[in-house]
Amino acid sequence: MKVLIATAMYPTPENPAFGSFVRTQVEALKQAGVAVELLVLAGQPRKLIYPKGIVQLRQRLADRSIDLVHAHFSYVGMVARTQWKVPVVVTYHGDDLLGTVMNEQGEHSRFSEMMVVAGQALARTVDASIVQSEEMAAKLAPNKRVYIVPHEVDFETFYPVDKAQARSMLGLAPEKKYLLFAANPQTLVKHFSLAQAAADQVIQQDPTVELLVIYKETQDRLSLYMNAADALIFPSFQEGSPNIVKQAMACNLPIVATDVGDVRDVIGKTADCYVCPPNPTVLAERLSQVLVHCNRTQGREQIRHFDRPLVTRRIIDVYEAALQRRKSGSFSVKQQFS
Repeated sequence: MKVLIATAMYPTPENPAFGSFVRTQVEALKQAGVAVELLVLAGQPRKLIYPKGIVQLRQRLADRSIDLVHAHFSYVGMVARTQWKVPVVVTYHGDDLLGTVMNEQGEHSRFSEMMVVAGQALARTVDASIVQSEEMAAKLAPNKRVYIVPHEVDFETFYPVDKAQARSMLGLAPEKKYLLFAANPQTLVKHFSLAQAAADQVIQQDPTVELLVIYKETQDRLSLYMNAADALIFPSFQEGSPNIVKQAMACNLPIVATDVGDVRDVIGKTADCYVCPPNPTVLAERLSQVLVHCNRTQGREQIRHFDRPLVTRRIIDVYEAALQRRKSGSFSVKQQFS
């Protein structure tokens, strides 16, 4: 099987965190024996990468050995669906089905709401859709070609390291208590203002606490920060299946998060991990509770089902189902909007 992976997000030397989850999946597919080609829609201005992508896609599909196109995000899926030569699988990641947060009140932009409708229509034309959570799947119901397959965790990159050792490697103070916010504070959906408000309350009670904000780090360094920190604060407005939470679980880092996406299911009953309402005082109370003992969790053992080989097998199953569906004619290339 030869698959063309199409994406508008992929790590660069300038921004190694940009689309790192796509690269992780690409590498996992290759390790599983899938022949993978990569099409990265990139350049400036960003709004032109999609029409250019249509031309690039056709050039790639001149290679008749490509069996299937797997597009990440609905925008790229729309590019992929401009052809009917090979089956198309689309992975939706969050905003493309939930809407894009536009302000501190968590309201969605009108344009993103229109794109959600477009993404829902797209799902009725492609051979299979992959989503990250039950909430996202509900946005595409009823549709028998929808699969819930949250992104994998690279357990070889995200694993427990001695806290003192991690801090030494990062140049962090051994005596401080660190809260980790691992996202771009300018990305409104991540709700940094809530993280800051909760951290400020904790710091008022304990001046040894510091809020670490990191977001343009390699996966290796992100893992080090997770091992150096005492807790992850994750106050998002909405999510699909946030990789940061799963990666923190793999490092046995305590987590205090809002009830978004599949966070509650991922955390489960793991001690020293909490799901809270989006209230700074409640978040601060839980963070303070974690910082009393600064224990590590048993989170790694709770998320073994996100291991790369297991998730990769599920992705390949989706590919095979899409190819079989096309071969059997149960989903006609003439079937469009219904």
